[in-house]
Amino acid sequence: MNKITPQPGIMDIALYQGGQSHVAGVEHVIKLSSNENPFGPSPKAIEAVRDSAANLHRYPSTDHRSLRHVIGERQGLDPERIICGVGSDEVLQFVAQAYAGCGDEVIHTEHGFSMYPIIARMVGAKPVMVPERERKVDVDAILAAVSKRTKVVFVTNPGNPTSTMISQNELKRLADNLPDECLLVIDGAYAEFVDGFDGGAALVDQYQNVIMTRTFSKIYGLGGMRVGWGYAQRDIIEVLNRVRQPFNLSLTALAAAEAAAQDEEYLNFCRSENARLRSWLSDELAKVGVPSDPSSTNFILARFADQVEAEACDDFLKTRGLIVRRVAGYNLPNALRITVGDEEACRRVVAAISEFKRGAE
Repeated sequence: MNKITPQPGIMDIALYQGGQSHVAGVEHVIKLSSNENPFGPSPKAIEAVRDSAANLHRYPSTDHRSLRHVIGERQGLDPERIICGVGSDEVLQFVAQAYAGCGDEVIHTEHGFSMYPIIARMVGAKPVMVPERERKVDVDAILAAVSKRTKVVFVTNPGNPTSTMISQNELKRLADNLPDECLLVIDGAYAEFVDGFDGGAALVDQYQNVIMTRTFSKIYGLGGMRVGWGYAQRDIIEVLNRVRQPFNLSLTALAAAEAAAQDEEYLNFCRSENARLRSWLSDELAKVGVPSDPSSTNFILARFADQVEAEACDDFLKTRGLIVRRVAGYNLPNALRITVGDEEACRRVVAAISEFKRGAE
């Protein structure tokens, strides 16, 4: 008998399921399951990656100083209060490692990012799921769930896979009413898709226990590079850096992110095109009886009559070479999450779902 056993909670972790990339027997598929930027990364980021190849024998910076200063300049933030990670996921993990453990509780919402309960269990904490209201974060439900054991509250804003968001006033009300010893983490992976939204930065400046996380994986098109960052009060950042490995980001990833962060023109193009095509896609699907909530992200959550219809539509889309995301695992069995692709992809989605709905009549 094998006497080597993992720590409590580890075997309770369900493996994360990424977006599907292939369909057996179907060539030339369009992947709309992972909320990737259909236009790819900035040409300047691609050039920076090529240039970095000559220095692959060199270790990267251990403090990410150059990237932190570029982010700070672009976002109007103090670079000394920024930490970088392997995607924003790693920054979320730093928070749990540093501030939660056995006997503690970590709150996440019903339709929140599926990594939250995984991260909680990694450190031996108990994940506590609270309901949302009409696919939106419910501040009152979160506050009702807070106990003396609550150490971290994870809130995705805008939400994934819901695409909805709560107002700055609601976020502030949540921060106002949390205990001082409880950390509020505002996960802003999709913040750049919302004009004028600071992702929670102002709340970080106002409160000692608020952390904001962001990523280069979505609007910047660098999902393959795995770069994210967090912003908090300096004492929290000093704690998080103690659990961060010194060489967690590669030289190439740092170069790509720095170049992408400085290409404001490309960022604005991606934001504008996403908003245009997102509006068109949601409007056209609504016309054929597939509604969705107003989206603040680069995807829509298309709703169907029930789980049977949602799964049947997904199967039909695959026959047309279109891969979207089932979200039953996020307690949304009657919905499909559809990334906003380029114009051709959006038109193909509308045509295929329209054909599916006609065939179902």
